[in-house]
Amino acid sequence: MKFFNLHTHKFTNRETVLELVNQYPQEFDASIPYYSIGIHPWYINEERLKLDLKIIESKLQETNCLALGECGLDKRIGMPLELQQMVFEKQLLLAQKYNKPVVIHCVAAFQEVIAIKKKMKITVPMLIHGFSKNKQVAKELIDNGFYISFGKYLLLNPELETVFLNIPNDQFFLETDTVEDGIEAVYDLASKYKKWSIYELKQQINSNFAAVFKKQL
Repeated sequence: MKFFNLHTHKFTNRETVLELVNQYPQEFDASIPYYSIGIHPWYINEERLKLDLKIIESKLQETNCLALGECGLDKRIGMPLELQQMVFEKQLLLAQKYNKPVVIHCVAAFQEVIAIKKKMKITVPMLIHGFSKNKQVAKELIDNGFYISFGKYLLLNPELETVFLNIPNDQFFLETDTVEDGIEAVYDLASKYKKWSIYELKQQINSNFAAVFKKQL
């Protein structure tokens, strides 16, 4: 049974790991076996927005494109929030059209993301990557049907243990994002917190993966 890395910017090409590698429309690498593709709020370019969305729509129809993303909202950058929301919503429509889960980048905008999900009646799985917030934020996301992925901040912040342990077993994933540590380091810490074996943790994430991505690891 493989390790699953929900979100990474670094393709390591190891047989023991299925990596969902983040790709951007203008920097697409066809050699990567499994990927997500989307417009990150940091990199919105209005002049090429139509082209980027066209590329994303094309890739979403390929079987090795497992998800749309990362995309979302970030209130701590200079990009106008209205523009971010428009681009996010256009991508959500594509995810809904092609029945693909969505990997979400969210900084200081959880209420807005939840509101958009409700407003648009999004039914595909929505996954918040790189979670670092408190139990209250996590509970609101869980209550609204989101999945939560832990990685870098789980390794860096011991206070996240309690948050992690409060997430239902069928609504969490693990990832590396941009950290140098391999996914095994995240699994090691998560299994310690859960008091599970690595095998038990793999079984749970395998079950979650099958439910969200309609595939087997």
